[in-house]
Amino acid sequence: MGEYIITGNKKLKGTVTVNGSKNAVLPILAATVLNGSVNILENCPEISDTKTSIDILKHIGCDIETENKTIIVNSSNVKCAEIPSELVKKMRSSIIFMGPLLTRFKKAVLSHPGGCELGKRPIDLHLSAFRKMGAEITEENDIITCTCDKLSGCDITLDFPSVGATQNIILAAVLAEGTTVISNCAKEPEITDLCRYLTKIGAKIEGGGTSEIKISGVEKLKPARHTILPDRIEAGTYMIMAAATGGKVLIKNVFPHHLSVLSDILSKMGCKIKTTPSTILIKAPSKLNNIPFIQTLPYPGVPTDLQPQLTALSAVSKGMCSFEETIFESRTAHINELLKMGADISLKNECEFTVKGVPCLYGAEVSAKDLRGGAALITAALRAEGVTHVKNSCHIERGYENIVENLSGLGVNITLKNSSDVV
Repeated sequence: MGEYIITGNKKLKGTVTVNGSKNAVLPILAATVLNGSVNILENCPEISDTKTSIDILKHIGCDIETENKTIIVNSSNVKCAEIPSELVKKMRSSIIFMGPLLTRFKKAVLSHPGGCELGKRPIDLHLSAFRKMGAEITEENDIITCTCDKLSGCDITLDFPSVGATQNIILAAVLAEGTTVISNCAKEPEITDLCRYLTKIGAKIEGGGTSEIKISGVEKLKPARHTILPDRIEAGTYMIMAAATGGKVLIKNVFPHHLSVLSDILSKMGCKIKTTPSTILIKAPSKLNNIPFIQTLPYPGVPTDLQPQLTALSAVSKGMCSFEETIFESRTAHINELLKMGADISLKNECEFTVKGVPCLYGAEVSAKDLRGGAALITAALRAEGVTHVKNSCHIERGYENIVENLSGLGVNITLKNSSDVV
């Protein structure tokens, strides 16, 4: 595992271009299984999670070509409905292959998914929906086996607007018999992008991006070309990094309305933000003021994937901010690492904590425990006095393409040492 070495206390200045969305490309790659044809996906992020999805597609029989952020998937020769555990354990999003495999081949076999350790994150919503559609599911020795004679459309109301469950149900319903209506579903932009792609290959979907989605099953799908939308979490991370350092950064290839809640928070803290239809310009003062309370919520609320970065920002802002994490039951692993750098954070429980801003943080050796927590540690390192070593770069590489090059282009002294170089 590698580590980032960052010399901090320097303002970010310049321009950065956002890559395609991690949280959009992964379900769309899984969806290419459905049409048994050629799919051309453009603006795909070159991150390790994308590579894992490609490895899964190759394992089940897809032919893959990649070039310049374009992935061409030919799923006509798919014959295998089983995904090996060594691939499934690499990322939680592997569960999203269950819906496409089950509806196309009437069978899906995979182990419980891995990914970041953010609590239990049960997949009960996925499995109960599949059962309601007609699947039989067995779980033995950590292996989930789903089979069916056919999947039938039905009405499904989610107890919680889960992004993954919404995506998996949509994918299963596309080729199911009849009509499926999902109520209380997720409204994230990545859901809308998945629905756009599926519509292009011939699916009949209404209501993508709303709390109720209707899918009318079809018998056959067709080839398509699709461009992945920009990554709002990557864009938001760079906004927070600019704010933490008192910098001025132009962020390109972004949909500003996807980040309106973050822009509102940063504006209240003292930043000046200007937008065009595809750019965000953020200019921050040398010191920000904390707002009293931040609560993560499903879209369009504060994204849970930006909570750790906002925690790091609050740690170097004036005053106090109380956080409540409502999406994941245990997204606080970054806090102990921030404490090593001199942050003042009081943990009430696994979902609630209070941050009191300090004059400065100090370089230290810290370890990324998960993807977004790793981004938070880099954020803190950018503002810290001295040199910070952020270990376990593999977590960060799951979701941020070329982060060393991008931050270097903004004036940061940052290098990545691979495990073979680290003493």
